[in-house]
Amino acid sequence: MKKILLIEDEVSIAELQRDYLEINDFYVDIQHTGDGGLRQGLQGNYDLIILDIMRPGVNGFEICKQIRAVKNIPLLLVSAKKEDIDKVRGLGLGADDYITKPFSPSELVARVKAHLARYERLAGSQVVTNTIFVHGISIDKLARKVHINGEEIPFTTKEFDLLVFFVKHPNQVLSKEQLYERIWELELAADVSTVTVHIRKLREKIERDPAHPKFLETVWGAGYRFNV
Repeated sequence: MKKILLIEDEVSIAELQRDYLEINDFYVDIQHTGDGGLRQGLQGNYDLIILDIMRPGVNGFEICKQIRAVKNIPLLLVSAKKEDIDKVRGLGLGADDYITKPFSPSELVARVKAHLARYERLAGSQVVTNTIFVHGISIDKLARKVHINGEEIPFTTKEFDLLVFFVKHPNQVLSKEQLYERIWELELAADVSTVTVHIRKLREKIERDPAHPKFLETVWGAGYRFNV
């Protein structure tokens, strides 16, 4: 049974989300405080963490940052704030998804299942062709490591998946919707701004001049193209 940590200060919301997750055969621990959630997230053996970013004490962004620094499990942010800047910040800290309240418990369950399924496939995959070389970038698909000009650069799960997908589809124009569907594998309330944030972070790591990218090009009105 998969274990989930739910960090949510509103008791009634936390209990409702827990009930729906448990009905779907997940084991759920709840933490109502930021300090407790951070401590349990770092020390516990969880398969996925759901984190409400708006909370007293240690805020959700700081919790996300500290947990992501040591763990690579799926991490879903939840918030009533719809501003793009909050999505940009959360995804930039390494979160795998950003869900805006209000949402149905069934949508939360669907996203949890999708992220866990993708994580399991990535963790359990055995890739025959292990390493890809392009533009001075070395991509070890088995170890999930990236070296640029000989230096190892840290990539989040989704940044790595995006890079590999682009490299496997060179010189093709890929829309935001295509990328969202293939990398996040979610069709529910697709939020393509998630893709935009990750493209920006990816450029910061692989381009010499991210403001004027040579490799990962924007094709206005159509999407993005990885030039080889």
